[in-house]
Amino acid sequence: MLDKIDLTHTLSKKGYKNEIGGLETKLAELQRKIKDLKIPVVIVFEGWSASGKGTCISKILNPLDPRYYSVYTMDKIPEEAAMRPFLWDYWIKTPEKGRITIFDKSWHRAALPERQAKRPLSLSEAAGFYYDLDSFERQLSDDGVLIVKFFLHISKSEQKKRFDELLDNPDTEWRVDKQDILQNKNYEKHFEHFENMIRQSNFAQSEWNIIEADDLNYATIKIYKILINKIENEIAQNSRATTQGRPYENHIPPQASILSSINPEKDISSEEYKEKLNYYQKKLSYLGYKLYAKRRPVVIVYEGWDAAGKGGNIRRLTQRLDPRGYAVMPVAAPTQEELAHHYLWRFWKSMPKDGHIAIFDRSWYGRVLVERVEGFCTDIEWQRAYKEINDMETHLYNHGTVIFKFWLHIDKDEQLKRFQMREADMSKQHKMTDEDWRNRDKWELYEKAADEMLLRTNTDCAPWTVVESNNKKFARIKTLKLVVETLESELK
Repeated sequence: MLDKIDLTHTLSKKGYKNEIGGLETKLAELQRKIKDLKIPVVIVFEGWSASGKGTCISKILNPLDPRYYSVYTMDKIPEEAAMRPFLWDYWIKTPEKGRITIFDKSWHRAALPERQAKRPLSLSEAAGFYYDLDSFERQLSDDGVLIVKFFLHISKSEQKKRFDELLDNPDTEWRVDKQDILQNKNYEKHFEHFENMIRQSNFAQSEWNIIEADDLNYATIKIYKILINKIENEIAQNSRATTQGRPYENHIPPQASILSSINPEKDISSEEYKEKLNYYQKKLSYLGYKLYAKRRPVVIVYEGWDAAGKGGNIRRLTQRLDPRGYAVMPVAAPTQEELAHHYLWRFWKSMPKDGHIAIFDRSWYGRVLVERVEGFCTDIEWQRAYKEINDMETHLYNHGTVIFKFWLHIDKDEQLKRFQMREADMSKQHKMTDEDWRNRDKWELYEKAADEMLLRTNTDCAPWTVVESNNKKFARIKTLKLVVETLESELK
């Protein structure tokens, strides 16, 4: 792609002035429209050092209302980001509906040698790198985010000329570092790296726009025209966010119920419970420190029927863990801010850094459970969520995250008994709501949704464990035992 680009294009100052005013007016008008239509926009600027990324970003921001855009320079890698999967820092910066986010340097360069020196990818991350990029951009695009990617391309001689000009001025020489000089010296090698990056991340939903940037007047006008065209097309297709997108491939619901074939009635004596609880809690306390020392993150997901005992199970799991090393996230209905983002955004914000444990009391699986059953999302949205969730969990796994997913299973009679006990106990009445009874009336619908969830998202890197939970003590020991034994194996 880059080898076919003609870098001789120029535009005179007069030609630039003749065009820029009208383009600025048009872009400002389009910003107001995307705000009103609640269309989120991501603009990516990539390219050579000294190719003019900062200058071009400033020029397109000139006519825009600063209240409705954010700009992120992604050159440095903060510690918070370095200790998480490489897409985390970009996920949490994705825009709300109606806002524009501009990335100066982006997720695409994470595999480039210069980036590897700052934040190396693991072997698993490197192997799945371009799949993860495609998944990330596709998920945003399917959710209605417009992604516009620019690569600013300059010649070796133009880059050297710009470096020399910067170095000759005491006020700007700091902008050229050793890595920049090496990039120009090894221009041909970096050319190959950029070419490979562009080819492998030139996705159908988010193609690269190559900008000939030897002449910045020409580059600026071309960027304006492309951006205006992309936004106008997005506005014309605004129904895409709710009526298009990709449903789950070959979506066929399971023919037989998985959960109905599982007997949730498993027993354990009080003596055995006390003995094993003490044993596994001590083991887990030690493993918590070992996780921190080896910088392995852990994600534990709890799903299950209302009154299945998730809260009590989590309490026994965390009872002897160092509270500095874990966080429990009780997941409720999304806030207005969360609804203005992709549904996975709020969960990405809570993913643990290396060496820590994140425990989710309900999770992103709400998309294919309550949101599906209650009609809070479209059929296409929950059908494609299976792949989106599997891709997210694979990305976490490739980073080194140990993932546990528990479905706490009770039968309908046991749930009724627990509901009645809660209503009779003043100290537990706060746990009961009208919604619990409404959900119980939809038991068959929730069972069907849970069956399909277990089938579609039970993967090698993030398997489900159904925990027989009519006996709460048995359920607590089963989850503790699995967590301990798995972590012991992972930390050998």
